[in-house]
Amino acid sequence: MTKQIHTMFNKNLGIWYNKKDEARRVSSSGFKTQHEAIISGRNIARNQRLEHVIHRGDNNLIREKNSYGRDPYPPKG
Repeated sequence: MTKQIHTMFNKNLGIWYNKKDEARRVSSSGFKTQHEAIISGRNIARNQRLEHVIHRGDNNLIREKNSYGRDPYPPKG
């Protein structure tokens, strides 16, 4: 399974944050705008060679995915 970092919106607090798969705590949080959170999430994904998953703010559906890891070519399956 590819490890991912997710950029998501917390409706209760009104903030954007980044969280890695299976992590108990968020990697970075408190962003007022999605753009700020995306930049932070992208930097984390690049440094740790992860897939960056960006979610929409209104319903948290996936908006975009970007991979900064080692993708197998040709893909399996």
